[in-house]
Amino acid sequence: MLDDKIIIVVMPAYNAERTLERTFTEIPKDVVDRIILTDDASADGTVALAQRLGITTLRHDRNFGYGANQKTCYRAALDAGADVIVMLHPDYQYSPSLIPRMVALVASGAHDVVLGSRMQGGDAMLRGMPAYKYLGNRLLTAFQNRCLGQSLTEYHTGYRAFSRPVLEALPWQTFSDGFLFDNEMLVHAIGAGFGVGEVPCPARYEPDSSSIGLCRSVEYGLGVLRLSWRHRRTPENRQR
Repeated sequence: MLDDKIIIVVMPAYNAERTLERTFTEIPKDVVDRIILTDDASADGTVALAQRLGITTLRHDRNFGYGANQKTCYRAALDAGADVIVMLHPDYQYSPSLIPRMVALVASGAHDVVLGSRMQGGDAMLRGMPAYKYLGNRLLTAFQNRCLGQSLTEYHTGYRAFSRPVLEALPWQTFSDGFLFDNEMLVHAIGAGFGVGEVPCPARYEPDSSSIGLCRSVEYGLGVLRLSWRHRRTPENRQR
């Protein structure tokens, strides 16, 4: 616990057998009360490894998608009584050592949502982020900041912490089952008036790290543009 709050880490997993143990080992167990992994019908030994490590493990009987995976994670965390929920990919791209800092910002009430931003350090490309992803990230973030009235350095990180009230208030069950889910969470959290903060998060780009290809990246980017523009064009936003 931290500040008498129950801290649960959720890991949406898909073919994460090669990186799961490294990720799990570095999670600070003195801060985290429970870890829940949802496996989206992996073809490897992710489930067996998670169970061997003692992780609470849920498994989809078929592949439902990245967003659907998170929905199962969040429902399980809320049912388990979580006050702060951290979403961490089990692919070892993001450092689990940041969990205490992210959790502290949420548990203290400083922010309702905290993102691990790969852009704050300014060295994302030096750490291996592909140039097209870096440029796309920057352009989409600038567009979203303009639409949403924010000054975030990144909307597209997969590392984030939420307070329980955020997950109880947002209609995330209706969001995309695919990769757009992450962005829908942020756009709707901001639209609902929740405060979003960031911490710098150097990310690893290794062969075992999960990543979407160019075609899916373009599809995701177009979805982000449509989502942000719809939010910007609502009557209440036009009045701001």
